[in-house]
Amino acid sequence: MLYMNSDILRRLQKLNQLKLTDSEERDVLAFFEKQSAELESLSSAIDTENVERMVHVMPILTVVREDVVVKNFTREELQAGAPETMDGYWQVPRLVE
Repeated sequence: MLYMNSDILRRLQKLNQLKLTDSEERDVLAFFEKQSAELESLSSAIDTENVERMVHVMPILTVVREDVVVKNFTREELQAGAPETMDGYWQVPRLVE
């Protein structure tokens, strides 16, 4: 059930750093009131007693690969194309003097 009143709306404005005019506040409250009325009419019109709640219409499957350390390249292979290296590190021009 949707529930909104002017106190909650003011707290949400403060949290989200918003400033609504009085007219905009009335519009928002009217919108939530209308949504609540529509939800109530649907709740009484449709029997959802044995229907499981869901978040997504389609099932979501997260495929996670096994976390295995694989060393693909050696430091020397990676630095083979470097213009300059020193003690195993890339050497780059100084940017700030």
